[in-house]
Amino acid sequence: MSLLPPKSLLILYHPKAEGALSVANEIVGYYAGRVSVARLAIDEALSHDVTGQHDLVLVLGGDGSMLRAGRLTAASGVPVLGVNLGRLGFLAEVQPSEWREVLERVLNGEGWVEERMMLRVEHWRGGDLLCAHEALNEAVVGRGALAPPARLRTMIDDYELTTYVADGLIIATPTGSTAYALAAGGPILPPELKNILLVAIAPHLSMDRAIVLSQGATVEVQPYTDAEHAAILSVDGQVNERLLDGDRVRVTMSQNVARFVRMRATSYFYASLMARMNNNPSAGKIT
Repeated sequence: MSLLPPKSLLILYHPKAEGALSVANEIVGYYAGRVSVARLAIDEALSHDVTGQHDLVLVLGGDGSMLRAGRLTAASGVPVLGVNLGRLGFLAEVQPSEWREVLERVLNGEGWVEERMMLRVEHWRGGDLLCAHEALNEAVVGRGALAPPARLRTMIDDYELTTYVADGLIIATPTGSTAYALAAGGPILPPELKNILLVAIAPHLSMDRAIVLSQGATVEVQPYTDAEHAAILSVDGQVNERLLDGDRVRVTMSQNVARFVRMRATSYFYASLMARMNNNPSAGKIT
């Protein structure tokens, strides 16, 4: 999808990312008078979403900030451009030294918009829907702290696949295949796919192979727990829900997609991937 020249820009910055606020202020000053520019800390945007009032969201932060922005803008369809102030920067398109050049190109309508699949994650108790979330990376159903391996009855389109005995089950998008699922030994899926990926975490005498599901599949996971050892549902590592025995987690492909602005060729994913493999910068940053 081609990118239209934006007339209104919203800057979402991570308040704890080094240099984020100063870069945000620079951008506001640089483009004042040329386009409408607003600035907001990303945690403030989560509490009162104003992204739909703008043509483009510029994110100053790391992959966590990009995940939040992707979920925040999915319903409105506003594209997101990321300036990497984090470590890996899998989702960001721009390095801090490049923002002037790239934004000039964006304001001229250069670039394209990449659409990435998202998940709808529902937590059910009996016949009641307790909550629903959107996920860009993954939903994880797993054991709580200091609990034994979880027993996770797993259904695919109403077919009983298996009961995993494992630390958890990752239900990932292609975007999430390079995150937690990759660390757990799962395959790498290109981001344009629309398939759900299942990867067990530390399975014990249980199904230990990752499964790529057909497009449109529905996954339902029911944890077997007791009063002392509740299970946990985690969405993108940022939203956590306590699961009781008999609760159900239902995961489907969301009707929404995350939209990211890209300036590189459509084959950028493979170059970006190989530049990061065996070169994780987090290994040298102990904080």
